[in-house]
Amino acid sequence: MMNKKGFTLFELLVVISIVGVLVGLVTISFSSAQKRARDARRRDDLQALQKALEQYYALSGGTYPDPCYTSGALTYGGTTLMTNFPSDPKPGWDAYSNSNCNSNGYCYCAHLESTTTGGNSTNNACNWGSGAYFCITNRQ
Repeated sequence: MMNKKGFTLFELLVVISIVGVLVGLVTISFSSAQKRARDARRRDDLQALQKALEQYYALSGGTYPDPCYTSGALTYGGTTLMTNFPSDPKPGWDAYSNSNCNSNGYCYCAHLESTTTGGNSTNNACNWGSGAYFCITNRQ
């Protein structure tokens, strides 16, 4: 009797298909984790922007930056409140938008990638409710 060493074609196909399924699951999981991480950064960026704008309001005696703050450092007097306007973590994705551009208030929004991360606005104009946008608005 001959002693054959090695795998059969069927055994190789089963192993290759199992590895393929595992790679697919890992790829899907990694992709959704990246989306959630970028959405978390968008929310953090906007909350930091909101804090800086409210500090500006307090220092200026009751006005917000006008025209709207969209680039560079945000300063009042000699105090730097924000070193640079935040940029979206995904190149080519919707930038942060401001739909209320005056010295009496602001409404900045970021378009979220994941529908499960909990937006607080239905569009980029601070229409509150669950949706695909996370927005901040003036507190004063």
